[in-house]
Amino acid sequence: MGNRKEENDESHISGQANKPLTLPAHALHYHAVAEELGANREDGLTEAEAKIRLNEYGRNELDDGPGVQPVKILVRQVANAMMLVLIMAMAVSFGIGSYIEGGVIAAVIILNIIVGFFQEFNAEKTMDSLRSLSSPTAVAIRSGNAIVVPTAEIVLGDMVELKTGDTVPADVRLLEAVNFETDEALLTGESLPVSKDAEATFDPDTGAGDRLNVAFSSSTITKGRARGIVFATGMKTEIGTIATALRAQGRKTRPVKRKPDGSARPHRYAEAWGLTAGDFVGNFLGVNVGTPLQRKLSKLAILLFGIAVLCAIIVLAANEFSNNNEVIIYAVATGLNICSDKTGTLTQGKMVAKRAWVPSKGTYSVGTSSNPVDPTEGNLSHTDRAPFALGVESEKDGKQMGDVRSYEELLRDNTALQGYLNVASLANLAHVHESADGWKARGDPTEIAIQVFVSRFNCNRERLTQEESWSQVAEFPFDSDVKKMSVIFKNNSTQKKMIFTKGAVERIVDSCKQIIWETESEPVDMNTQHRDQILQNMEALAAQGLRVLAFASKECLATRTGEKAESGEAYDRAVIESDLTFHGLIGLYDPPRVESAGAVKQCHQAGVAVHMLTGDHPGTARAIAAQVGIIPTNAKVIAKDVADTIVMTASSFDKLSDAEIDRLPALPLVIARCAPSTKVRMVEALHRRGAFAAMTGDGVNDSPSLKRADVGIAMGKAGSDVAKDASDIVLTDDNFASILNAIEEGRRMFDNIQKFVLHLLAENIAQACTLLIGLAFKDSTGLSVFPLAPVEILWVIMITSGMPDMGLGVERAAPDIMARPPQSLKTGIFTMEIIVDIIVYGVWMAILCLSSFAIVLFGFGDGQLGEGCNDSYSDRCDTVFRARATTFVCLTWFALFLAWEMINMRRSFFRMQPGSKKYFTQWMYDVWRNQFLFWAVIAGFVTIFPTLYIPVINRVVFKHEGISWEWGIVFVEATLFFAGVEAWKWTKRVYFRRKARKGLGKVPDLESKVFERYLERGDVEGDGEGELSQK
Repeated sequence: MGNRKEENDESHISGQANKPLTLPAHALHYHAVAEELGANREDGLTEAEAKIRLNEYGRNELDDGPGVQPVKILVRQVANAMMLVLIMAMAVSFGIGSYIEGGVIAAVIILNIIVGFFQEFNAEKTMDSLRSLSSPTAVAIRSGNAIVVPTAEIVLGDMVELKTGDTVPADVRLLEAVNFETDEALLTGESLPVSKDAEATFDPDTGAGDRLNVAFSSSTITKGRARGIVFATGMKTEIGTIATALRAQGRKTRPVKRKPDGSARPHRYAEAWGLTAGDFVGNFLGVNVGTPLQRKLSKLAILLFGIAVLCAIIVLAANEFSNNNEVIIYAVATGLNICSDKTGTLTQGKMVAKRAWVPSKGTYSVGTSSNPVDPTEGNLSHTDRAPFALGVESEKDGKQMGDVRSYEELLRDNTALQGYLNVASLANLAHVHESADGWKARGDPTEIAIQVFVSRFNCNRERLTQEESWSQVAEFPFDSDVKKMSVIFKNNSTQKKMIFTKGAVERIVDSCKQIIWETESEPVDMNTQHRDQILQNMEALAAQGLRVLAFASKECLATRTGEKAESGEAYDRAVIESDLTFHGLIGLYDPPRVESAGAVKQCHQAGVAVHMLTGDHPGTARAIAAQVGIIPTNAKVIAKDVADTIVMTASSFDKLSDAEIDRLPALPLVIARCAPSTKVRMVEALHRRGAFAAMTGDGVNDSPSLKRADVGIAMGKAGSDVAKDASDIVLTDDNFASILNAIEEGRRMFDNIQKFVLHLLAENIAQACTLLIGLAFKDSTGLSVFPLAPVEILWVIMITSGMPDMGLGVERAAPDIMARPPQSLKTGIFTMEIIVDIIVYGVWMAILCLSSFAIVLFGFGDGQLGEGCNDSYSDRCDTVFRARATTFVCLTWFALFLAWEMINMRRSFFRMQPGSKKYFTQWMYDVWRNQFLFWAVIAGFVTIFPTLYIPVINRVVFKHEGISWEWGIVFVEATLFFAGVEAWKWTKRVYFRRKARKGLGKVPDLESKVFERYLERGDVEGDGEGELSQK
């Protein structure tokens, strides 16, 4: 467990707690378990108590083995393909008597192992700590608040809430279980879910599979909800007893394919061993392990090695085979369509009930409150008018509609309102109560808001179930397909059973047969006029940005088909939720997050399309979408048929065939009343248009769309563990703006990969061109004289490629990174611009290097190439050695300066910050800002001098001579290098500016640019008269 080894695990009794109880937890009533563990069944543990227990009992983790192992890391540094190549090169160098080169390669091997070891060791430690961030989470009640905590921090005595799709965080003694079933196949091997009963107790010797009052750690919740007390964590859980088996290493050999009788032909053994050998070689070379990027880079490294071998063969052939033979990220930066939920992602997820409409009584309003869970804050007011009759006045948040009155006055002789409140209170799973430090609430934000509203009338669920003797008989949880939830309650005084239902307005209306329409009258049959007025009032509330739900009820006359307590399976849900009596509507306000509008605007600037897929009413979805900028504000210029494609209902979208969806001018920006299947169809429609789709989700039913999307984004707070497992990204704060941060970070990483790949390959082209063209320089014996010695090349690669490229990898995002169009998925990092840049910079560096060699040798020297100047120094080789030193310094400087130029691949090195007023000194701030890159470049400059002027090292090792007046050539060449790079960047800027102007004509405003497909079509077809449909 956690940070310390559990003691006496073998003596642990199955079913017992970390702190032994008088009997195993399943043999005690939950009251006794809570008392013995010191747990609070109302408010849970306090944070202080949880920390004490965490220190006392350790973290809720299984023993995962030894953790970071330095010896294995060291072995991996030695036993890999690159080290093998270097070791072979070292052996060849020593074999042919090139001891200097062999020694240098040996030094490179040692340095590479040391640097690689410390990098991987630190990375392993970092990843070890990050695993806790990606681990499952649980909802624990601490100090009366429901908070999300990492599973590893769940402690003995914690009260946890469990719902469908969650993974049970520890062994839990259930306090409450409604339609609750878990999949315990991991523990018992049984594939069928197990139904749980919190009220039962069992014999102490009962087996784990029969303990129906316990939810076991690591089991998955397949149905229902529950609440319970944690009694065992870590290695004391049932799953902890088989942890050793779960940690068994996977087999490293391929199995032999056998016949049904178990026999196998000889070639099957050869096939298995061949595949095993192939796996070993692939693992060794890194082409079938790691992330897709790591595998691609391994293949690229092998390709570059093959090219290097080919170049070596060319060099050897040119020298008549002389013995002198020394010779894409996955990023969220791409074109993206974000399909986001509304509640809690674009909005704050802190709902407040603002309006309630009871048909026979009128509209009830709630005034402004500073605490959304305190029912004592905010005045209650009432008006006889319906929401649609209130007009624009009702749109003003916080305005009191009607007379302010106390709840006692409003409830006096008001059976219609009392019936409405009974449904709202009991068809609700939220818990709102007052504790010593104020009002607390836990549950779904929507249900909390409704429960707070009924608590204003003293109709809290706790009071109704305790003081007025309502007891729950069955529950039908919310289903995203039927968009309703229902409960059956029995009034113990009258023995009458009632069905209470809440849900989407259209679904409730379709399920209702009667309505209380007149004051204090009996229910009447619902007709078309009633339905139209209900929908009219719903539209009025939704137009204010309120989420609208409906309430209904009826007496339960159905009989159970089984004896499962509190189980909806005992009844026919279709019968239960039919022929209801309509009670009214409630409007809940969930304000948009402050940062949502800015984040959506930044997405549009970055070329990222934003779609809202929500279960809310179209009017509510439209209002919120307009507030955050997902749909255009100048909607009146859009023709009605075009407006209908901007905001669609799921039913309208799902009725379209794939071909009809593909013929739409653009996919809808908002889909209301969205079902999980609608999300899947939206992702598929985006894929058919060649778009890259990101999908948010939180429920179990969202898993298919999260899997199908290119990037699945699960909610960290509200999301189920199943949704998190199906996703690629987990938003820890459930905030849409965090998606934007991920896009920016992805683009930064993409940019930086392009920068260091460009820098590395341009430098390699410069070296290759210099060496290959340099073969033309022949000495008196006909052998080529190298412009660069092998050790010089190794030195340049080691000094100018390693650390500077790492510095480019941590470069911060460019100022315009979120104003660029998305990157094409097909081209990856090797865009046409990058390929041309590699060639241009590489060839320019090679030209300058060869010119410096030629100027020293032929311009100021005698043009004599001596004899044997590739091997040793002599007076006849002095000019060659000085020319080689000049070329070496030039190439080193060019590579180091190019790293600074790559900070921005288009903007001038002297003007990388477009808004800066430091016209002559801004470049100094830019190079100093990335201090890793700065000191890497400075180190490259400093290390040149020892190689030039220290005796023996210069002539014997590097095959060059210290220079004097040649520095003038170096400075001139460096100036020309800067001039050439800056001229090329200027050419690119001019080209892309002209291309942008040509493509756009005139630069439109952002909204016109984003919604041009809708606005232009609206101008042509609607002639400015259409408005957004209110369907």
